[in-house]
Amino acid sequence: MPKFVLIGSGLAGGLLAAYLGRRGYEVDLYERRSDPREGNIVGGRSINLALSTRGIHALQQLGIADKVLQHAIPMRGRMIHENSGALHFAPYERDPNKYINSIGRAALNTVVIEAAQRHPNVRVHFNHRCTDVDLDTATAELVDSSVEASVLATPKSGEGGSPAIPKVVEARADAVIGVDGAFSAVRQSMQRRLDRFDYGQSYLAHGYKELSIPPATDGSWRMEKEALHIWPRKSFMMIALPNPDGSFTCTLFWQFEGPRSFASTKTDDDVRRFFDQEFRDAVPMMPTLLEDFKNNPTGSLVTIRCAPWSYKDKVALVGDAAHAVVPFYGQGMNAAFEDCVVLDECLAELPNNRERAFAEYFSRRKENADALADLAVENFIEMRDKTALRAFRAKKKLDHILEGLLPGIYLPLYTMVTFTRIPYVEAAKRAWRQDRIIYVSLIALLGLLVAILTVLIRSIER
Repeated sequence: MPKFVLIGSGLAGGLLAAYLGRRGYEVDLYERRSDPREGNIVGGRSINLALSTRGIHALQQLGIADKVLQHAIPMRGRMIHENSGALHFAPYERDPNKYINSIGRAALNTVVIEAAQRHPNVRVHFNHRCTDVDLDTATAELVDSSVEASVLATPKSGEGGSPAIPKVVEARADAVIGVDGAFSAVRQSMQRRLDRFDYGQSYLAHGYKELSIPPATDGSWRMEKEALHIWPRKSFMMIALPNPDGSFTCTLFWQFEGPRSFASTKTDDDVRRFFDQEFRDAVPMMPTLLEDFKNNPTGSLVTIRCAPWSYKDKVALVGDAAHAVVPFYGQGMNAAFEDCVVLDECLAELPNNRERAFAEYFSRRKENADALADLAVENFIEMRDKTALRAFRAKKKLDHILEGLLPGIYLPLYTMVTFTRIPYVEAAKRAWRQDRIIYVSLIALLGLLVAILTVLIRSIER
């Protein structure tokens, strides 16, 4: 059987290794970080994920969805926190049995890695950072940063000798797959070596900082646990997702620069003043606010598009390495998991022609990834600007009414993206057509009412 080297054992990397291992391929999975099962989670970076239908389907194919969902908390809608302190709950779906799931990154990563390691033909190597890929020979060059390698390479105190030389590993395979995130080393190798490799990245003017709300003294949640909490403030917002231990992981999305921004908020008094003005109901629940704000890094929000996603039958890209999106639709992980499903299907359909399988995978996924990228940016505007508006809440109620009156015919955009496996590009087009029909119908209805009223008034005047 062919051998694959996978770079990146994050969520999609572990999942893809399990898919390939199930089909009998030899798989070596390399990850630059240490084993997440040892509790090595990078603090201050988004640890919560929103798992929905597409991701659950990918897990179901491997028989691990139920195990994952044991660690999840249902989020049945958005809880909107107005500045006045008023709360408004907006369900995601008219069907209460449809919801998204808040799950910690570590728990999910553990399940997918263990699913991959159930196959004896899958080997996982942590502490290996990819520095380059030879595209023609499908060979990855990696630096072994494990403690053992460092000890062997470093001269003892007081001894002479040359400086420590990192241990370099060459991993050769029939194909290398980059599942190594938005700043993928595999994609960078393709960028350097391929003529006319199309690459584009765009950053939002906003960054993000992770904060926290701990459990109450009795271990319970301080807010409604089965909701995604949003504090919309027009040009910025804060959100909070529930954790099984009774805590909430909060994320502040705020401008990097400006008169009110991360850059201009330097002192403890600045932080207190800002939060007291904008998130007054949250402040009493955030005892470590100042420490979290000071110590947790400010992350950037990037959208990445590129093409092609493969080179011959030697290299391919999956997940954020191919199409990083901002997190405002909660679909980044779900889309990456869907990549794994589609790539697995293409390899099964074309077992003797991996180059065509890679090309078919790209053909099926590229336009959908681009559509999701646009939807994610648009949803940021919706979440921070519109969710507090009565007109927005009325539109959502109308969506649910129409969905009930026209089952299978009318589906809100959010429903199609989150609770179906309709391709993203088809969902976007269908939602656009539906909105046009609704708006035209409302205008026609208004015109008809005006005409009827005009006739009635004239008849009365006579």
